[in-house]
Amino acid sequence: MISPTFLDGAPDWVDLGTPDLDAATAFYRELFGWELVPGGPEVGGYGMLTLDGRYVGGVMTVSEEESPSAWSVSFQSPDIAATAAAVAGAGGSAAFEPMDVLDLGSMGGFTDPAGAYFAAWQPKKHPGFGVVQEPGSFLWAELYTSDVPAAAAFFNDVFGWGTDQLKVEGTDYTYTTVHPAGAGPEASFGGLVRMGDVPSEAARGPHWLPYFAVADVDATVATAKRLGGTETLTAMDVPGVGKMANVADPFGAVFAVMRPAPRQ
Repeated sequence: MISPTFLDGAPDWVDLGTPDLDAATAFYRELFGWELVPGGPEVGGYGMLTLDGRYVGGVMTVSEEESPSAWSVSFQSPDIAATAAAVAGAGGSAAFEPMDVLDLGSMGGFTDPAGAYFAAWQPKKHPGFGVVQEPGSFLWAELYTSDVPAAAAFFNDVFGWGTDQLKVEGTDYTYTTVHPAGAGPEASFGGLVRMGDVPSEAARGPHWLPYFAVADVDATVATAKRLGGTETLTAMDVPGVGKMANVADPFGAVFAVMRPAPRQ
């Protein structure tokens, strides 16, 4: 599982783009206990989301004309220019060119050859997450793609990721997990899923889906519905993994919630 110790190629941040900053942050405040630290004009109003004073992600206003409301995942880069070159060399493209963000770090936005958006962050003063794996914080990332082997090869070229095959207990399904270069399966931080295996996610096209840890999946889903969200994938128990569900916030940004099974 992802560790608070940052590794190159591992997720280090998530962003929410939403058409209504106040309403969206009110939704996540009640759902996860997040608070908003507003950003000034020097960062275009980009705000930081915190849990008990620790960073869990960022949020910014994005009009519906610009882009649908969505979550995105960033991966740590030791050299943002080199990452951009690797993306281009592996057949991906730049959604926006690498740029410095004050003295906090440098970022770039990219799409893989299938069209799934992701970002890369080269940290300076801002390393990324202040907390992971605790209820209300980032836990896992999943890529929905039309071609799992091709996606694995692309991200191996860009970040050096390794893959492992995990047989889901009690089923015939094999799940592809990914881990940073130089690490093993114990450092896995995400998975690659064929879109056709999850019709509700396939309808959104290729994309990354962030997971947030929760203490009670059913209660979290019930709260999301009460606040105007919807359950896009019914809660399910996966033996040896945990209980999970997919949820859309009131503006359509989809994320997953999960209570991991106790580690053996």
